[in-house]
Amino acid sequence: MGSTSHDVGNLAPGAHTFTVDGVRQVYHVAGTGPVCVAHSGGPGIDWAYLRTPSLEEHFTMVYVEPVGTGASGRLDDPADYRLATYVRFLDAVVAHLGVPRVYLLGHSHGGFVAQRYALDHPDRVAGLALYDTSPVTGAEFWAEAMAGLAAYPQRHPDRPEAAAVPAAFAQIGGATDDESLSAALRAAVPVYFADFWGRQEEFAPFQAAVRVSAAPAGAQDPTPFDVRDTLGEITVPVVVIVGEYDFICGPRWAEQLHAGLKDSRLVRLERSGHFAHIEQPAEFTEAVVELLKR
Repeated sequence: MGSTSHDVGNLAPGAHTFTVDGVRQVYHVAGTGPVCVAHSGGPGIDWAYLRTPSLEEHFTMVYVEPVGTGASGRLDDPADYRLATYVRFLDAVVAHLGVPRVYLLGHSHGGFVAQRYALDHPDRVAGLALYDTSPVTGAEFWAEAMAGLAAYPQRHPDRPEAAAVPAAFAQIGGATDDESLSAALRAAVPVYFADFWGRQEEFAPFQAAVRVSAAPAGAQDPTPFDVRDTLGEITVPVVVIVGEYDFICGPRWAEQLHAGLKDSRLVRLERSGHFAHIEQPAEFTEAVVELLKR
């Protein structure tokens, strides 16, 4: 599944396809510099939202299309869309690239994958960018997210459209096919930004491009994610990046991550929600690139 020597072919710019246990795995390469593998969130969200051209000036970015999304293959059993599966496919990508160690950028649920991967494969990781993510999920995590969602209309009392966002978000749970799920998430997208309404024209293309795959999005991992007791085992440099207005993976969870890690820097971006790479791209890029200096 890939050689140990640096295989230029597998890191040539463009889209790449190989198979993992008979399932198609697609990834995209862009940029120059040390290799950084980016794992998008969701689970189930199409990779393209995470593309960050400014990072490609510093890293050879490898954007994974997680299994079950985009052009990557689908699993026969929807119950197999669980953290261990994403970690296994990520390991296959890293092995396929043929680079001894890679940087990892994990956003949101992709941050869970990156944390678990770094704990399971410490010898393969040069550094970690944990972006709008958390060391734990479960009842308290979701209760806080739902409270943030409910409070959203009060943050924008001058925008009647803001009042409709919590109801739009509630539609996400009932959507069972890719199209209706994508439409529900597009309608709920404003809550993920610090100031969607003030920058609506700028963010409209991002909103319109949102795509979600229902099978991975609807899968339930049998065990809630919680690595708080083992974070100290991660010894590589880490940057923890969080948007001040992120309602779902906000500063509280970033602080927990930062506190549990041995060598971490916390960057709070005060004009961002869940998508700082879109909202504050220069500051976001600077935070990730700083890993190369450590």
